[in-house]
Amino acid sequence: MAFKKLQQEDILFFQSLQDVQVLTDAEQLERCASDETEDLRYMPELVLQPSAVAAVSHIMKYCNEQQIPVTPRGAGTGLSGGALPVMGGVVLDMKRFNKIVNLDLRNLQVTVEPGMITQELQEKVKESGLFYPPDPASKGSCFIGGNVSENSGGPRAVKYGVVKDYVLNIEMVLPDGNVIWTGANVLKNATGYNLTQLVVGSEGTLGVITKIVLRLIPAVKHDMLMLVPFRKAAEACEAVNAIFMAGFTPSAMEFMERDAVEWVMRYVQTTAINLPDDIEAHLLIEVDGNEWDQLYKEMEAIGEIAQRYDTDEILFADTSEQKQMLWTLRRKVGEAVKSNSIYKEEDTVVPRAELPELLRTVKELGRKYGFHSVCYGHAGDGNLHINIVKADMSDADWNEKLPLGIRELFARVVSLGGTISGEHGIGLVQKSYMDIAFNEVQLRLMKQIKNVFDPKGILNPGKIFAS
Repeated sequence: MAFKKLQQEDILFFQSLQDVQVLTDAEQLERCASDETEDLRYMPELVLQPSAVAAVSHIMKYCNEQQIPVTPRGAGTGLSGGALPVMGGVVLDMKRFNKIVNLDLRNLQVTVEPGMITQELQEKVKESGLFYPPDPASKGSCFIGGNVSENSGGPRAVKYGVVKDYVLNIEMVLPDGNVIWTGANVLKNATGYNLTQLVVGSEGTLGVITKIVLRLIPAVKHDMLMLVPFRKAAEACEAVNAIFMAGFTPSAMEFMERDAVEWVMRYVQTTAINLPDDIEAHLLIEVDGNEWDQLYKEMEAIGEIAQRYDTDEILFADTSEQKQMLWTLRRKVGEAVKSNSIYKEEDTVVPRAELPELLRTVKELGRKYGFHSVCYGHAGDGNLHINIVKADMSDADWNEKLPLGIRELFARVVSLGGTISGEHGIGLVQKSYMDIAFNEVQLRLMKQIKNVFDPKGILNPGKIFAS
């Protein structure tokens, strides 16, 4: 598909619009050329920062008419290349859409703009005794709009669900400039097709999100956290399902293998965790609720289940400082891995009981193809983040053999009943593997949906689909 290169008259048009900042300086273009996906870089021709829905509508209408590609961008924390302007054109930077529009305490809802930082939203609603649970590792910098576009999860998804479970309604600008709401601000809706859930996870390919209505829940009063060391990583994975089979649902259950813990402690310069030589993995387990006595009982019972396996001494976080340190270590594992080597991060997810087999497969393929992996993730969801580090691999092996290994990994994941992305999305870097997860009929339906919303293909082109 041929797109138009920006001309001076296009820039002049954008400069004539109200509520739009037009950025052409090298620093801003460079900022929007990359995200947190590997070391990829694609330069846009122009960055636009609108602050009103009408401005977004004018931009989209003009770009649609002129065949100018538009890439929506949030905070740039994505891990699948979804915000990269691979076709050049315009980056639509939504950072100025950063307000809470309405906090409806009567109905436990909040209407928020897409450029608000996730943690800031959580803290704001907490002031009213409410809770918005989805909490990706980058919650201190990522935007709500990006979370919706990727259907983000995070550690507490195991108990509370992911973003899709909280989105009631979305205001969005279509590629032709029309503005629509996708649903209604209600908890139940059986009126026609569910456009709201279609937009959640669509990675900015169907429309530009300008408002989001989220349901909230009452905040719990207490939480408890413990770190369980296992001498066998596979047993840590087995313990996950055993805990659920015993009737417990922790508010978080995170897996970190040894390298993940070593690397992140070195990265944040701490020795907070004792790491004997024979420990292969840890589970970070949290429970929450309103009654301390009940939480103590749950934690004690979960600890007893874990100790049926070959574990070392369990660390209970007794203070808020200890809790904060443990969560900081978990949330910064990805940064620590990235600081060590060129890497690729895979976001596999399988049914929870298949987690031990997934881990075994990863290590087996590493030996077969010559790569080293650092694994961690949301074990309670069966969602394993597999960081493949280049280290001593030759460029030839990295570029030619590794894709074969990843394809074999994904095929095994799908055969286990899983899929190739749990929360990071497909974006740019995973689109060539979509044929593993879907057949031709399914892919054709998805492409037809894209074509209905965006017949000229201007919105976030080059994403999700291989062709």
